Amino acid sequence: MILVERSAHVMAPVEVVWDVVQRAEQLPAWLAGVRAAEVLSGEGFGRRQLVQAGRGSAHEAEVIAFQEPTLIGWRERAKGAGARAEARTEIYVQLTSDEEEGGTIVRLIVVRWPAGPVKAALLRLGLRRVGADLEDSLARLTDLAAVG
Repeated sequence: MILVERSAHVMAPVEVVWDVVQRAEQLPAWLAGVRAAEVLSGEGFGRRQLVQAGRGSAHEAEVIAFQEPTLIGWRERAKGAGARAEARTEIYVQLTSDEEEGGTIVRLIVVRWPAGPVKAALLRLGLRRVGADLEDSLARLTDLAAVG
C-alpha cells in the first residue's frame, strides 16, 4: 500500500466546498489528471461513476465513504486491456470547518495498492508527482470554492 496526503485551507464554508467535491461531473475542474467523469448509477454511498484520466485510461469507481458534508471517498479499478483486478486506488476528500480562521481545511488522501512489486517500485518513484498533483488539485479547488 502506498499513501500520499496533502491538505490546504480554503476560504469558503464547508457546504460550498462539499458542493464541489461530491459532484462527479465537477472532478475534471479540480482533480488533477481527470479529463472527464460521469455518474453511472446511484447517489451517495454506493454511487458508481466512470472517471477518465488525461492519459486516456478509464476507471470505474464506487463511492465507499460518504458522510455529508465532511467526507467522500471512492475506489477506482482500472478497466480495459491489461488492467489487473488487484490494482486499485482509493481517493478520500475530508473537510473540516476551521472555526478559528474561517473557511475549510481540505485533506486529500490517495491510497494505492499496485499490481505487484514492479508496479509498487514504479509508484514509489512517482510519489513526488502524485504529491504535486494533489497540491495542484487543492489549488484548483480553492479557486473553484472561492467563486462559489
